[in-house]
Amino acid sequence: MARDKRVIVGLGNPGEEYEGTRHNVGFAVIDELARRTGTSLKHTKGNLLFGWARMRNCTFGLAKPLTYMNRSGQAVRALVNRLNLSPQDILIVLDDVHLPPGVIRIRERGSAGGHNGLQDIIDALGTDHIPRLRIGIGENFPKGKQAEYVLSPFEEHEKPVIEEAIQRAADAAVVFACEGLLPAMNRFNRRITPKKQTITKQRSQTNE
Repeated sequence: MARDKRVIVGLGNPGEEYEGTRHNVGFAVIDELARRTGTSLKHTKGNLLFGWARMRNCTFGLAKPLTYMNRSGQAVRALVNRLNLSPQDILIVLDDVHLPPGVIRIRERGSAGGHNGLQDIIDALGTDHIPRLRIGIGENFPKGKQAEYVLSPFEEHEKPVIEEAIQRAADAAVVFACEGLLPAMNRFNRRITPKKQTITKQRSQTNE
């Protein structure tokens, strides 16, 4: 395998009961990229779904760990070892309760920020120098209810903004794969969109 190829890894939980939940937006981005490129993901060693995609005259991998969120590290480590990748060759796509719904952020490295899936990957690879693309899902939950929140589906008024974020995240992932991390960061690290502001207003009116 050529050393210039990169892999996009979306985090989530396998199983129909988790489809469409907040914790599975990483899976949703991989599904969108697979749809765009006509890529079939197959079960491979390391307990993950994987396939090579081609777009814009570049080839990149798409992966979905099937180990459940909190054990994502073992699948990612197996993939990195099998393909002889460095941690900088992969982009982890995940949800983030600390970002407003629909906002995406790309970073070169850093802590897990309380995300158990990313923390497990950091521990498994022995470094926090792992590119990651976070998709905001908001933190509209009572204290102590984060687990229930991230495993719940999006509310109807959130879905348009989240769908738009999934599309932008897929665009950003392609830029990472074909051009590199810095171009992706420069183009896609933006502030809250007008649509996000509308949703915040709608939620405020609903709670009144």
